Amino acid sequence: MADTTTDSSADTLTLACPHCVAMNRVARARLAQGRCGKCKQALFTGAPIELNGGNFNAVVNRSDLPVVVDFWAAWCGPCKAMAPIFAQLAGELEPRMRFAKLDTDAEQALAGRFNIRSIPTLAVFQGGREVARQAGVMQGPQLKQWLAPHLL
Repeated sequence: MADTTTDSSADTLTLACPHCVAMNRVARARLAQGRCGKCKQALFTGAPIELNGGNFNAVVNRSDLPVVVDFWAAWCGPCKAMAPIFAQLAGELEPRMRFAKLDTDAEQALAGRFNIRSIPTLAVFQGGREVARQAGVMQGPQLKQWLAPHLL
């Protein structure tokens, strides 16, 4: 269906559904209520998306929305300490930014592609390009402050 509104393209964003990875165009003003045109599920769940080789390109590279990726591993103590902080901020800051997690043990090729040498490492992507990176655990206020310049 053609868009017949007079809104500019800056008023809509393209993003991947966290459930079926279908690409969706959503008006900025309606992001929080957005549903996938294919699977009809909510585009935002208030929880980080699990990234893998099958969905990384759609979620990170093809999205107009800033995406913060937590590169982590199950055996990593600092990663375990960071997980609830990251999840809490996902609930607070979505839909102004997408939150995603990538298990570096399960997705070694992707971790290598981004030269991840220590975990946890957080990277912010905008338009498929990495724009910020921070290694190590951050507390909620510190993480929120670090992410602030990248929020929509």
